[in-house]
This record gives sequence, C-alpha cells and structure tokens, in this order.
Amino acid sequence: MRRKLVWFTLSAGMMVTALFHATPALATDPVGFTSTTIAKGQFDEFSVFSKFILPGNAPDWEKKNFWKSRQKTKGLSDGYVLTNVWQPGGTTGWHTHLSHTLIIVTAGSVTQYQGHDPSCTPTVYTAGMTFVDLGGNHVHIVRNEGTVEAQVIAIRLIPAGQPGRIDAPDPGNCHFPPN
Repeated sequence: MRRKLVWFTLSAGMMVTALFHATPALATDPVGFTSTTIAKGQFDEFSVFSKFILPGNAPDWEKKNFWKSRQKTKGLSDGYVLTNVWQPGGTTGWHTHLSHTLIIVTAGSVTQYQGHDPSCTPTVYTAGMTFVDLGGNHVHIVRNEGTVEAQVIAIRLIPAGQPGRIDAPDPGNCHFPPN
C-alpha cells in the first residue's frame, strides 16, 4: 500500500508539472504598432569606458561634475537604429529585449507600464523626452494613449543573431480596455 501511495503521489506530481509546463504562454501581440529598421551593423567585441569631468580644479569630488559610461561585450553584437510608430490606441504588447534600448520620443507621446509593478503606474514620455528600456527580464508594454500618432527612435545593441524583441505573456498587473 505504501509503495502505491508513493508511486501515485510522484505520478500525480509529474502529471501536474507536465501540464503546467506544457501550457503555452500567451503572448500579447502588438496592435497599431510598427517597428522599422533604419540602420543595422555588426560590431566585434569591445570594452569601452569614458569619463567626463567639467573644467575646474576643485579639491574634492563633491565640487566636480562627473559623468562616466561603460559597456563591454563578448563576441559579435548586432547594433540597430529603429523607428517605432504607434497609431492612437496602439500597443507594443508585453515584451522584453536581451539588452537595454535607448529611446528618443520624436512625436506624440507614449506611455510605458512595467510588468513587475503591482500598481501598474504609467510613465508618460512626450516628444523631446528620452528613456532607457532596461531589457533583460524587464517585461514592459508601451502604448499610445493619445489621439495623434506617436514616434520614437530606438538604439539597441544585442548579441549577434539574437532576436531584438522577446514576446511575453500578460503579467496580469494592468487591466487595459480591449483595443
């Protein structure tokens, strides 16, 4: 009897696990959104560091402005410059990227929501504003909640041959009206 109970428990556990993992994740498709590659190039691996200190000979760091930047890659990377366009009501769908993306809003406004934010707090970016899309496991959605077309320029560097966008299921923290 004990052997049967152990076997049943293990079998049931494996079946539940198999069913859970066999269920496809439902990606949220873009709607009213297009992304067009303006330029693409491939970079060899590199390690760069820059720093900038405004002129002046202040005796301590607190009196100097300081800026630094660092990026290091291993292997080849694909670099992209994209133009992304949202029609009014358009959405990217929930997604992420393998690396960060630099975004410059050139027309209209876009609203970004974070997949990990339980309160689904919107962040609105209007023409002339910039932001960094963190990438990695940072799932997000960008929407045009305005009444005019929205446009951005996006600059991205990712491992060569890898996808620039990874669709993600709706994390369930935001409840948008259907498009």
